[in-house]
Amino acid sequence: MRSKLSRGFTLVEVLVALLIMALMAAMAWQGLDGMVRSRDASQSRLEATLRMNTVVAQWETDLASVQDTLSVPALTFDGATLRLTRRVPGGIQLVAWAFRNEGNGGIWQRWASPAHTTRAELQDSWLRSQQFQGKEPGQLLALEGVSQWQVYFYRGNAWTNAQSSAGTSPAAAPAPAPGASGVTPSAPVGPALPSGVRLVLEFAQGSGTNGNLMRDTILGP
Repeated sequence: MRSKLSRGFTLVEVLVALLIMALMAAMAWQGLDGMVRSRDASQSRLEATLRMNTVVAQWETDLASVQDTLSVPALTFDGATLRLTRRVPGGIQLVAWAFRNEGNGGIWQRWASPAHTTRAELQDSWLRSQQFQGKEPGQLLALEGVSQWQVYFYRGNAWTNAQSSAGTSPAAAPAPAPGASGVTPSAPVGPALPSGVRLVLEFAQGSGTNGNLMRDTILGP
């Protein structure tokens, strides 16, 4: 009888099979890599959104607590730094929100002083805050990737540039803040507080945040 020879795979068939398997593996890897990249991008956007919401909430909390002590201006903006005095447990605190340009996207920072109970302490903090370079102790990074910012005050039934004196009037003497009886002098300092503050942040390209952020905050009486 004639023996039957078992037929195996030829070299060409093996190479074709390996090529098909390699193509399938590459397609599977690309799909998996795309899923991982999409997940990482979504996570980054979520973290950026949460951080922005936290920072804006702190901004609004500071403005909601503004207290005019009549020792220093209660709320001012010079184009680079917004300074305000706010009531906190134990006295009056000076807060400074500042923008520092670092080339391709700057940073937005917040600094807060300890609670002051005397006029001299508050005025000293105010003077020191005007000499900040952006790297002093207590400066906290709020947001990165900010290309510029602007602040508007609502006065005289209109939004005006915070650096403009349009619609301003002398400040009236408010009641002393609780726990800060040593802070209040006898004469007003600066114009009356606006009834609202508008914040506009513009983000740099590649910062992970597109467009501008605009937030209006109403100040209390």
